[in-house]
Amino acid sequence: MIERYTLPEMGELWTETYKLKTWLQVEIAVCEAQAELGEIPEAAVEEIKQKANFDPKRVLEIEAEVRHDMIAFLTNVNEYVGDAGRYIHLGLTSSDVLDTALALQLVASLDIILERLEQLSQAIRFQAQKHRDTVMIGRSHGIHAEPITFGFKLAGWLAEVCRNRDRLVRLQQQIAVGKISGAVGTYANIDPKIEAIACQKLGLRPDTASTQVISRDRHADYVQQFALLGATIERFAVEIRNLQRTDVLEVEEFFSKGQKGSSAMPHKRNPIRSERLTGMARILRGHAVAALENVALWHERDISHSSVERVILPDVCILTHFMLVEITDLVKNLLVYPENMKRNMNLYGGVVFSQRVLLTLVAKGMNREEAYSIVQSCAHEAWNKPEGDFHALIAKDARVTSQLTPEEIEACFDPQHHLKHLDEIYQRLGI
Repeated sequence: MIERYTLPEMGELWTETYKLKTWLQVEIAVCEAQAELGEIPEAAVEEIKQKANFDPKRVLEIEAEVRHDMIAFLTNVNEYVGDAGRYIHLGLTSSDVLDTALALQLVASLDIILERLEQLSQAIRFQAQKHRDTVMIGRSHGIHAEPITFGFKLAGWLAEVCRNRDRLVRLQQQIAVGKISGAVGTYANIDPKIEAIACQKLGLRPDTASTQVISRDRHADYVQQFALLGATIERFAVEIRNLQRTDVLEVEEFFSKGQKGSSAMPHKRNPIRSERLTGMARILRGHAVAALENVALWHERDISHSSVERVILPDVCILTHFMLVEITDLVKNLLVYPENMKRNMNLYGGVVFSQRVLLTLVAKGMNREEAYSIVQSCAHEAWNKPEGDFHALIAKDARVTSQLTPEEIEACFDPQHHLKHLDEIYQRLGI
């Protein structure tokens, strides 16, 4: 099997040189398959493998004249190979090589993305373990709700990353498809066995029923899954941005020595990396729309998809890779402020414990509507007032004290009650 990739960086997988390298891999795999079936001389294949090469600049020179990238490439390869070059590309159409080689690039890119996603998973897992018991307020609608831990929030992130990983593993099976089926996919001038052997050598599966191209629903799926991963990263970034707000300041992006936040205001420490990730996720979603537009081609093939893919596929892979590197480093070095979390949770005398007071009163036999009214009136009296103290109001309300002892009231304000089942969630994630 030909090695999928040997280059360390995503960007290199999308260079012109690497693209042409994959084209040559496909051409040689087909020649080997044809030789195995006795259709071309084995000696010619060995000569092709020894001599075959290309010069990207020379390919562009030829393309400027012939106006056809594959013909330009084959012409240049034959300049190296000589007479044995007549066995290259026998029975093939350009898209046999283009689409099969593209699959190699997409699979190799996914290999790198999955590796980076695992690194993000480990970074989140570490922080989730570290902050398993770091109590903070949970929020809904942006408003204080009930206590959680920062580790619990991160456990939710980890679960989402795992779902993305599973989707990408399935995607790798869907995109690892080649086609060596000729001009309109009917195998008129090439044996389907050639396709099977060549694809096996390349680590791919033959497409089930290709036209002149591999249908672009596969590629649209690829881009959409990357856009979904981008949306996940954006969710994390938006959460960090919100928690870094001055009036919240529960977490903060690492601010390095010498870094400056504003040309005008020396005090600023802005969540610039999270904001950047938010913007990049929008680009990925835009590319997903373009990929969907590529699905509807005329008849057995047109090339309206080609110009789009030359832009969006490298961009999607490189951009997603960068976003994963950024969010992983951000999570690893995230500054967490437990004291601020504690301060925010206890604003206005612990109004966030209102449900525990309500349920305790109901358990004691009070009508739910009456209990709700009592608790709500105390909460609203304390809400958003510098001197507001929900705990004190509850503790001195005769309607409450007639039902609850001081110890029972105090127990309502214990955040540990809200955390008693978190271990079960952690066990599901293997944290």
